[in-house]
Amino acid sequence: MNSSLEKDEMTKPDVNRLKTLLPADLAQRVQSLRFAEGRASVVIDATGLSVQDRAGLEQRVSGALEGEPGLTEVRVATMADKPVRRILAVGSGKGGVGKSTLAANLAVALSRLGRKVGLVDADIYGPSQARLLGTEGQRPVAHESRLVPVASAFGVPVLSMANLLEPGQAIAWRGPMVAGALTKMLEGHWDNAEIVVVDLPPGTGDVQLTMLQKFKPAGAVIVSTPQDLALMDATRAVELFQKSGVPIVGVVENMAGYACPHCGEVSDPFGAGGAEAAARDMGQAFLGRIPLDIAIRRDSDAGKPPAAGEGSQAEAFAALAAKVSDWLDGH
Repeated sequence: MNSSLEKDEMTKPDVNRLKTLLPADLAQRVQSLRFAEGRASVVIDATGLSVQDRAGLEQRVSGALEGEPGLTEVRVATMADKPVRRILAVGSGKGGVGKSTLAANLAVALSRLGRKVGLVDADIYGPSQARLLGTEGQRPVAHESRLVPVASAFGVPVLSMANLLEPGQAIAWRGPMVAGALTKMLEGHWDNAEIVVVDLPPGTGDVQLTMLQKFKPAGAVIVSTPQDLALMDATRAVELFQKSGVPIVGVVENMAGYACPHCGEVSDPFGAGGAEAAARDMGQAFLGRIPLDIAIRRDSDAGKPPAAGEGSQAEAFAALAAKVSDWLDGH
């Protein structure tokens, strides 16, 4: 046998061996690994990885394979045909804290930052996202047994029971039917969405449990007003997510401070700073305050989310979205 050929065969990397050199978390994501002419080409499924982790893939793979005899170059590609879709839950311990309005405006504000966002109205018994996003009267269609979200005028597709029922129709469903409705919406055609914001009903009931068991969120935003009663319930919501292993993005203080439209004096009908203090006591991030503003109520009732416009109201939601976006990039 030709000695040079024999040497080449001895030093040629074995594909299976190359895979064993990779860290376990990367090895299980390898979709293909090929070797030719001294070059290793590795395709990795990056589904679910944060932006930072995806950015460091090539360096990690190259570092693991560096020094292998016969290997002169490593090329790494990530799968681009699988969308990285993550669920962002917006929850509260009690009703009446403006959670749905905040969820809609957070979704719109994230979209304005360039994120591809969808919105699921998981408040089955009291859906309001159709009104908030101006999609009342529109009906989702089904394609291949999956619901196609309704397009809104603000770049955020939405699925809500309000788009599936006649206006004012009451829902008297038991838990399994509610869980089935949530599943249908979360399994809809969210093909272009990287983030699906889920507006949860208040409390810690069937909808929350179904989502946590079947569609574990990437993170949860907790909404509270500054008053003590709301803060007590917000603490329960935080505890539910923590017990389920869902990271808390942070706490938002909604309806915080009212500026009189006549004299400009700011008053605090629900108190001030309570949510920030509660977040600090729980060791959670405080994401900011959204003011108690009649313009937010008026525009929301008209199906024109303030986050889609200009002014101080839009700026408040934009600041919140920027913090949530930064968190998503880091997790």
